[in-house]
Amino acid sequence: MLNWYTELAIFPKIYWTTAIIGTLFLLVLLVLTFIGGDTGDMGDVDMEIEADNGIGFQFFSLKNSVGFFTLFGWSGLSCIDAGCSPTVTVIVSVISGLIMMALMATIFYYMQKLNASGTLNYKNAIDTVGEVYLTVRAKRGNIGKAHVRIQGSLRELEALTDSETDLPSGTVIIVKDVTPNGILIIDKLNH
Repeated sequence: MLNWYTELAIFPKIYWTTAIIGTLFLLVLLVLTFIGGDTGDMGDVDMEIEADNGIGFQFFSLKNSVGFFTLFGWSGLSCIDAGCSPTVTVIVSVISGLIMMALMATIFYYMQKLNASGTLNYKNAIDTVGEVYLTVRAKRGNIGKAHVRIQGSLRELEALTDSETDLPSGTVIIVKDVTPNGILIIDKLNH
């Protein structure tokens, strides 16, 4: 097999080398992705195009570059096999690689948007309106429960009040504060 490779002209040799190395790196990344490995230690060159706090659309990243070179190599070999001129081969392989990069960047961008931590941030409940579920005694006399919509879903959370009167079940309340351990401090909503 080594004789076959050494006898190739320089143009097909470049494409075979690119295709083989790109495919090997793609397989390594694929295996690491499935076993939960972090590819960040492999020289992560991710660059964000957007300058916001979240993960932006990442066009230039290690995974996208590997996808580019893999498709660049194999599409170039297909063009060579089909008898295309070197100019057409280079144009087709570059366009194919760029399309692959754009597709991968788009897929990873939308996959990241699907990711949610699921962690409930109790501070998001402040100033929301809810309803007492289990009576909350005046002056923090007991821990009751209240229904409050927080982070898009209705939650039943523990609650206390600093009010002078009890807040019976069914009372419409507003969340004034949250204790460090996540208990709501509520008060009757005055209309």
